Amino acid sequence: MRITGRRWRGSLMVKIAAALAVVALGDWLVFGLERFGGWFGTIGLALCAALALSRPAVRQDWRALIALGLAGFYAAAFAYDPSPLAFLLFWIAMGLATLLPGTARFGDGWQWFQRLLVHGFKALFGPLADVLRLSRARRRRGAGGPSLRRSLPNLVLPVVGSLVILFLFAIANPVIDQAIKALHLPEPSEQTFARIFFAGALFLMAWGVLRPRAARRLLPTFDGSGDLPLPGVSTASVLLSLIAFNLLFAMQNAMDAAWLWGLMPLPQGMTLADYAHRGAYPLILTALLAALFVLVTLRPGSATAQSPLIRRLVVLWIAQNVVLVASSALRTLDYVDAYSLTRLRIAALLWMGLVATGLVLILWRMLKGKSASWLINANLASAGLLLSAVCLVDLGAVAASWNARHAREIDGDGAALDLCYLRELGGSALLPLARLEQVAAPGEFRDRVSRVRMQVQWAQERDLRQGEWSWLAASRVRRVHDLLGKDAALPTVLPPYNCEGVAIEPEPPLDAAPAASGLTGAEER
Repeated sequence: MRITGRRWRGSLMVKIAAALAVVALGDWLVFGLERFGGWFGTIGLALCAALALSRPAVRQDWRALIALGLAGFYAAAFAYDPSPLAFLLFWIAMGLATLLPGTARFGDGWQWFQRLLVHGFKALFGPLADVLRLSRARRRRGAGGPSLRRSLPNLVLPVVGSLVILFLFAIANPVIDQAIKALHLPEPSEQTFARIFFAGALFLMAWGVLRPRAARRLLPTFDGSGDLPLPGVSTASVLLSLIAFNLLFAMQNAMDAAWLWGLMPLPQGMTLADYAHRGAYPLILTALLAALFVLVTLRPGSATAQSPLIRRLVVLWIAQNVVLVASSALRTLDYVDAYSLTRLRIAALLWMGLVATGLVLILWRMLKGKSASWLINANLASAGLLLSAVCLVDLGAVAASWNARHAREIDGDGAALDLCYLRELGGSALLPLARLEQVAAPGEFRDRVSRVRMQVQWAQERDLRQGEWSWLAASRVRRVHDLLGKDAALPTVLPPYNCEGVAIEPEPPLDAAPAASGLTGAEER
């Protein structure tokens, strides 16, 4: 139901108050307390509360409440460990929460992509649109009512006359003269402009959530069912293609099994690491092409999808594609054994898992006659679950822990530990470095580990002291102090060596001011 008149203006005032409360909280945290990083998660939680309190429609729609709960989860994840992924997922969830009460049915991911895109663009001009609407509403109330525009001419004479008289009094009265001179506006500074810009941006974001802008028209989702007339695509050609593809995939999978499991020697001059690195990504591309082939030529309801023999061959081919993806993952793991683990390699393994899930979903869609909307939503749901889990898992810490445990300097096997990469990981590598420092044998390697750990710890404590807080960062520093005891105390000046043991310029001493970031346990030591 459309809200008009006094009720609309009352609702608008509530939303203005809620948006200003969010802005005041943000200004107090950032410019009053000088808190950054994970503290923005607090602003996100405040925005969730503002939406729930100022929009009754959100509270009355169970779908919107679920989306709002997800937004709160992602805001908490940002406070735990700030990341662009948590930030992006938070705003997607907030967009869903604010738009869902205006939709009769959920639809699919393609429709929601359009809704969120239009909503985000319209939100840039939302305050201006509401000001114009409020002005039109006042004009409709009648010309006889009070109006600021009609009142301005009546204010000119008394204001100007008072200023002239006050100026003459200031010449004659030294008390008034000194009082006027004492009234001076502060000169604008960079911080003033920064606060205005931050407050404006935060108000714009809050207002976009509290006053949603729905898309009027949406492009329909491509159905993807029935026969699609394409040159050269027929039941016979698809059947022959699937026979040929299955044979080729069987050959590739048999070779992978023989080489990766050590049943046959690799070609001369090629190591297992070279073989693993060479084929992982092309095989994933092959699996994606297979998915495209099935989507185009075996659409639900088509003649090809109705053929029992073709359906069996598709099942076999998809199964072989899943095996191919597993071989790609195994190749990547073999490469990790030879050259250590990185964030990108973990992300590649997760991506391979999503590709395998997508292949199974495509097969299920063909066998059960599901719609294209179902396939889109199923893939988005699997990707959303994975990304939500990644928000709470530091992939850099996983990589650093694995590399530290399997370093050649520790177990005599695997790759040599790349301390420079661990230093690049920053706080993610702090705890693995501290644990490694405990178990490493005394000597040059342990000294290098200790120096890198101190450099990473120094940077982490500096960020915390300067207000760049997150729950995970503060917890890491406390745990390092618990783990190493007095050895965790940082010297006034860090050892002037880089991660490779080469002398460099020393780091400046840490600020001795107490940290307002949850470091009390560390500082007491």
